[in-house]
Formats: sequence, structure tokens, C-alpha cells
Amino acid sequence: MVKNSFISIISQKENEENRGSVEFQVFSFTTKIRRLTSHLELHKKDSSSQRGLRKILGKRQRLLAYLSKKNIGRYKELIGELGIRETKTR
Repeated sequence: MVKNSFISIISQKENEENRGSVEFQVFSFTTKIRRLTSHLELHKKDSSSQRGLRKILGKRQRLLAYLSKKNIGRYKELIGELGIRETKTR
């Protein structure tokens, strides 16, 4: 339920906040990833969707790496609210 409440908070703020913010972009990539993952559970041989999923995962990983370098507090808060794992830093 925590994830759903966070999603509703983000979607309400969508019209008010900057859609170009790192947090909003990571949120939108996360929703796309979850949707593609459920699609791929049904359609295992859909290689085009697999490729798209890998591209989105890479974009989200790069944005999270950027955010962790710039503001570690916002990064920790975001991954906690979205329920995603912390990425390894180089």
C-alpha cells in the first residue's frame, strides 16, 4: 500500500511540479518497468519488449547514479519510497 499511496501523491503533483525533475523521471521509468515486466511474464519471447525494458533499466540506473552523486539524501528517500534496490556505485 505504501507504493500505491506514493504513486497517487506523485501523480497528483504531476501537474504542479516540474516533470523534468530526476525524481519524476525515475518514477515514470519505474512504472514503465513494472508494466513491461508484467507484460513479459505473459509474453516470454517478445524480444522487442525485452530490449525496451533493458534500455529503460539503463536510463533509470544512470539517473539514479546521477542523483546519488548530487544529493544522497534525496536518492535514499526516493529508492525507499519506490521500493527499489540500491544500485552499486563504482
